[in-house]
Amino acid sequence: MVVDTAVKSGLYLYAIVPSSEAPLRHPHGFDGTLGVNGNAVTWICEGPLAAAVSEVPNGKIRPERRNLAAHQGVLKFLMREGTVLPVTFGVIADSPESARKILSGNRDALVAQIERVAGSVEMGVGISWNVPNIFEYFVNTHAALSQLRDQLFRGGRTPSREEMIELGRTFDRVLAEDRTAHTNTVVQTLSPRCFEIKENPPRGEREISNLACLVGRDAQAAFEQGVMEAAKLFDNHFSFDYSGPWPPYNFVNVNLSM
Repeated sequence: MVVDTAVKSGLYLYAIVPSSEAPLRHPHGFDGTLGVNGNAVTWICEGPLAAAVSEVPNGKIRPERRNLAAHQGVLKFLMREGTVLPVTFGVIADSPESARKILSGNRDALVAQIERVAGSVEMGVGISWNVPNIFEYFVNTHAALSQLRDQLFRGGRTPSREEMIELGRTFDRVLAEDRTAHTNTVVQTLSPRCFEIKENPPRGEREISNLACLVGRDAQAAFEQGVMEAAKLFDNHFSFDYSGPWPPYNFVNVNLSM
């Protein structure tokens, strides 16, 4: 019996761009930029679309740090010169023909998304409360919460379980109200400098806003100035940070039918 030990391979997809731009961006290839498993990155073109791909073992790619870093590295290289639609980590086509089928089968949706984010990058903005104890900060700044806390603990009494639940609900309510008000203030300041702003869920109790902003590639300096202007509207109990540019992860949905 002869056992076939050959390892089949597939094509790992990183991003999609207009096919007319692919050779113009990198006429000499990817300039040494390597993909997952250290393999060279090339183009697969089909009609108006082109996919950046590299050969990989035909199976699932584990989300290990080195593979995630390779994926991000290719995207970072691609977005230096133009618009990209980032593909979700781990998408593999069986063959060049399969990759072309993916592009042709999703053509209209992909072209529409490219047009939506053309000439844009994503910038992230995070706003947080910079305080050692978020509950005590709110007690000191919100009379309703302060009065309820004092009432429940007056004279050294121990509040009932129901009273503590009510205190927690009051805290959650004023926290949500302040989040909304502060986020609206920042969005109002940044909106003239963005095409779109998406509000992502806060990643912790102290986080106020986790904003994704679609910004013109040539308008990044103006956007950063807008962040500085928004920060001036808040005191030292708040912290701002921004990051990017990134591919427009939050503004595209590359759901490829295979």
